[in-house]
Amino acid sequence: MLKSLIPPAGPIRTLCLSHVSKTAANGILLSVAVLYFTRTVDIAADQVGLAMSIGAAIGLFAAVPAGRLSDRYGPRDVTVGLLLLLGVFVCGYPLVGDFVGLLVVSSLVLAVETATDASSNHLIAGLLPPEERVRASSYLRAAANLSIVAGAGAGAVGLYLDTRGAYLTLLFIAGGLFALSGLAYLNVPRVAPSEHEGDGPVWTVLRDGPYAVVALLNTILITNAGVLVVALPIWISEHTSAPPWLFPLIVILNAASVVLLQVRMSDGASDVPGGARALRTSGFLLAACCGLFALSAGLPTWATVALLIAGALVHVLGEMLHATGAWALGFGLAPEHAQGQYQGLFAMSSQLGQVITPVLVAVLLTRWGAAGWLVFAVLFAAAGAVAPSVTDWARRTRAAAPDPVRP
Repeated sequence: MLKSLIPPAGPIRTLCLSHVSKTAANGILLSVAVLYFTRTVDIAADQVGLAMSIGAAIGLFAAVPAGRLSDRYGPRDVTVGLLLLLGVFVCGYPLVGDFVGLLVVSSLVLAVETATDASSNHLIAGLLPPEERVRASSYLRAAANLSIVAGAGAGAVGLYLDTRGAYLTLLFIAGGLFALSGLAYLNVPRVAPSEHEGDGPVWTVLRDGPYAVVALLNTILITNAGVLVVALPIWISEHTSAPPWLFPLIVILNAASVVLLQVRMSDGASDVPGGARALRTSGFLLAACCGLFALSAGLPTWATVALLIAGALVHVLGEMLHATGAWALGFGLAPEHAQGQYQGLFAMSSQLGQVITPVLVAVLLTRWGAAGWLVFAVLFAAAGAVAPSVTDWARRTRAAAPDPVRP
């Protein structure tokens, strides 16, 4: 089984190595950035959160232009340039001295990071045939879950030392890892730019209503990540009798499950119909996990722990199926001549889901309690239920539209 987790030699393995470097850098930033700015730079915690939230919102608008840039100049070189730029911007964090500086630098970092998601997905589409793209993305996600834990572990060392020098060292290491991630892409072949011809619009994705609706379903379903890392710890600490150590255990269980099972979960969902089925099942599983979490309040500790762990297991199955289905539809419904800008819109939809989740958690769980979980459940179930019909609609519009690319 462990042998099956190793990506095959060639472009997929190189993409995984690059992704390992990038996600390890993210793990470091997730661990140390907030505490560095609050403890060392002495910026108030609410201002740090506000600056990063604004930065994430600004980053939404970088994805589609980056994808179009990738279409025009080729995804490999654009991705390399963006990751090098990301490394430079992350190394700018130590220069931050106040809220305004943090707002500027975090906006640059998060905008470029979202842009790299668009161009790197375009690179996957350009390097691999359609039937291999979902499986390749599964290898990347499995590797990412392992490396982000390693990066967080390195960050934990910095938190233990709790000195300015330790924080700065880790921030510079993160910047270097982003740059190394970009340089790794120089080992894969260039992908030719997509040259637009004819009288049709250049920004075709902005006129593609069916694809936008599919992306909206992705936005709804990807909030499952926030359900785990934002909603669940609040719920456990404020509404249940579960011990505090349960949440870290659930996070470890989630990461291990993705590492071991994500590639297998891609079987049978490498095309558009399979992706639609995966999203439908994902929506129902995520709804079920919300129900289990809601039931865990007001019970004896043993029952609470059992329900929370059961909900976490159902959640990770839904999470992995959502990822598989999203890749299948994101790649499969995008015209080959415009993969960059289409991957940009899909990256934007993923980022939007991550931006809105803390707001939804604050409104639904903090104010409504268990009823908030039911709202999440309805959203997930509805998104999953309509996924096949929306996908069929999008497929019909693909068949009717000519491909305006030079043969």
